Amino acid sequence: MIEVRQGRIHRIVESVGAEPDSIELKGWTIPGLANVHSHAFQRGIRGVVESEGEDFWAWRNVMYRNTYVDPDRYREQCRAVFREMLDAGITTVGEFHYLHDQGNALGRAAIKAAKELGIRLTLIDACYLRGGLDGRPLEGRQQSFSDGDVERWMKRVDDLRDVTGIRIAAAIHSVRAVDPPSMRAVAAYARRRRMPLHIHLAEQQAEVDECRAAEGCTPTELLAREGILGSDLTAVHAIHVDDHDIELLGAHKVSICACTTTERDLGDRIGPLRALANAGCPLTVGSDSNAVIDVLEEARGLELDQRRATGRRVIHKPEELLRAATVDGMRALGWEPAGLMPGMLADFVTIGSQEPLSAAQAIFGAAGCDVTNVVVGGKTLMSK
Repeated sequence: MIEVRQGRIHRIVESVGAEPDSIELKGWTIPGLANVHSHAFQRGIRGVVESEGEDFWAWRNVMYRNTYVDPDRYREQCRAVFREMLDAGITTVGEFHYLHDQGNALGRAAIKAAKELGIRLTLIDACYLRGGLDGRPLEGRQQSFSDGDVERWMKRVDDLRDVTGIRIAAAIHSVRAVDPPSMRAVAAYARRRRMPLHIHLAEQQAEVDECRAAEGCTPTELLAREGILGSDLTAVHAIHVDDHDIELLGAHKVSICACTTTERDLGDRIGPLRALANAGCPLTVGSDSNAVIDVLEEARGLELDQRRATGRRVIHKPEELLRAATVDGMRALGWEPAGLMPGMLADFVTIGSQEPLSAAQAIFGAAGCDVTNVVVGGKTLMSK
């Protein structure tokens, strides 16, 4: 029996009968799943862009055409995406947000959608200022992502506040999109407010090549030079990183977010996740473009993609994959680590099964559609 009081686990008692007002959880109950990296608006182009664009950059141009949306419609989009996440056992999501042409209107629409559904949300507001490392200006729809300069970005984010069930975090969109002085300002701002800090890092080889040409170093080395690396930073993708990059990321305990279904879709190659974990980087997972919304699949894909890349098996133990999908994901989003223990947040999900499961069976034999019950803050938000 899991007894909940005021949104937290009060106690867990084994070998007791069900009380009259209890809810039966038929299956294997685990901490709620954490989706560390989401772009909710991209859910609207699922099935549209998979057959367009021969590479990431061509896909990006197609994606840009779908970035304008009014707040009411965006709220409905977010509701649909967050509902699908809850149904798949995701209790906390990090929304990497850079749709800024309407100020905070769309960010607040995402917050409202999350509060209406009860899912925990970390709104990761991204600074986006330039078109490339050569300093070229933003073009077309990119202009709508920008506040103009980092001071105006900070002023706008100042108007967003943590409330029950909602955290505000900061992001440097990428080394392409933010100049070094502005990167330092974003990182300092996040650290003053004790916010998580996120960045897209080395998703494409072209970014690495451009950074070497403009700055004389890799994107990771640039972040180290500018004082951005730290245990509060989550680097999304981190695919095209070399041995020195891995050493730097590991030494600073930077979390790595793998988004395996999106990375496959975009032809992003496969990053050295085992080497990053060995170096000291916690691993997390995210649904990114939301072409697939299933954190168990993202965690499974983290291992299976490594198998194809290396020709070896069991590179990441199932318990490590489950931790990436729960405990370390929650930390990367600025929440308490997940766990089924007294005092912890009462966020847990049940995977339907007639027999007790192991971590290996959950990761390799289950999917989001097998989730039968979702509890967030002690409230049942989904039950089959």
